[in-house]
Amino acid sequence: MGNTVPDVNALSELRSILGPKGYSDDQDVISPWLTDWRGRFTGAAAALLSPATTQEVTAIVRIAAKYRLSLVPQGGNSGMVAGATPNSSGNQLILSMRRMNNITAIDADAGLISCEAGVILQNLHEAAAQAGRRFPLTLGGKGSATVGGLISTNAGGTQVLRHGTMRLLVAGLEAVLPDGSIYDAMAPLKKDNRGYDLKQLLIGSEGTIGVVTKAVLQTVPALIDRCVVWAGIDSPQQAYELLLFMQKHGRDRLEGFEILPQRALGAVLTHISGTRPPLDTTHRWHALMEFVQDDPAQSSPGELAMHLLEDAIAHNLLENATIASSDVQAEAFWKIRDSIAEAERAAGAALQHDISVPVAAMARFIEQESPRIEAGYPGTKTVAFGHLGDGNIHFHVKAPEGVDVAGWYAGDGKAITSHVYDRVRAYGGSLSAEHGIGQSKIDEFARLAEPARLSALRAIKSAFDPLGIMNPGKLVPLA
Repeated sequence: MGNTVPDVNALSELRSILGPKGYSDDQDVISPWLTDWRGRFTGAAAALLSPATTQEVTAIVRIAAKYRLSLVPQGGNSGMVAGATPNSSGNQLILSMRRMNNITAIDADAGLISCEAGVILQNLHEAAAQAGRRFPLTLGGKGSATVGGLISTNAGGTQVLRHGTMRLLVAGLEAVLPDGSIYDAMAPLKKDNRGYDLKQLLIGSEGTIGVVTKAVLQTVPALIDRCVVWAGIDSPQQAYELLLFMQKHGRDRLEGFEILPQRALGAVLTHISGTRPPLDTTHRWHALMEFVQDDPAQSSPGELAMHLLEDAIAHNLLENATIASSDVQAEAFWKIRDSIAEAERAAGAALQHDISVPVAAMARFIEQESPRIEAGYPGTKTVAFGHLGDGNIHFHVKAPEGVDVAGWYAGDGKAITSHVYDRVRAYGGSLSAEHGIGQSKIDEFARLAEPARLSALRAIKSAFDPLGIMNPGKLVPLA
């Protein structure tokens, strides 16, 4: 099911439909899209399919169903769990959505943007800004991540604290289902009580039950002003207390609250050019906060932040802080946070765990589980950072210096990952906060997920995709 060697007739039909711009079996052209962003998984593909319209996607899926061919939908290929990477068989076809990159309508009064799945997030931000609006989801890979990929993985990012994940920002979508039919839910209905919400089912499904082709997205008012603050703190627990203080007194103006250890800051300063320490003092931990103004009736976010910081210092909630004096400096602060993954990759082999626990337990998890890992696996170093406001920890474990990397990943690395996920489960958390399951987490997901969840996922996959052609080997563990 879904793993047949591509029939020459199938490839000929695909080539005929897509033309030279939409079809390639040249391995030099395909090669850049065969490895995931982290470089942990490399596959093979018989062809790269790049449709330009929904109708071409429909034709591709129908041919795939006819010949039992596996399709691997792909956007910007910037995912963190190899969810858009084909397997090594060479029998799968990459279905790239990058040519479908049109923004088709902007309704500033309704606060909606309609676009195709291949639109790059950065371009979406710019289009919204030109219309006097803002799309309130951003992440480090905004220059390559696409709308379809963000929807398919229910992306999070640094503004979830105030605006929620992608799931809350999708007002409508269109998708091609595994039988080639088009599911049209583009009407941005506030109320729709026709049973199961298939739109929400497709969000976060990682291309396993359909290919998102278009979307209608919610926007928010453009920012009038913002204030970005960098604070030095002593511990994650102090950061949590600072978060509660800022939320209580911040008048719903706090949009981002990130924490990172000195170790992460040091890696960025070492490996990312153009970065510099925000403070002239050294601290064990750091917090990055952003306050915003999007209503003329609101006070200046700089004034608000200044008063809050003075009170926070008086309550011993931080050690030192600085307010960005310009947009350039504000972006420099955010560049540090957004570059941690890139700096970690440059620094050497590491395990990356995108996990979530209840917000109130995040500080305790970091403070208790980090030393436990380092003591149990000598030579490792943990780097825990992330979105304190929503309980999302990026819990990285760096390999000991001088080890055989492949051997470490297969041995201690695998044991460490299982240990981390076991502890996450003990805290009532999730082994995937915002990156999805893909193929890198599928075995651990199968091991740890409750039977009811696995049974439901398998039933949904089987009902939508009985031939097993849509992104097989991702998200849904085999029974």
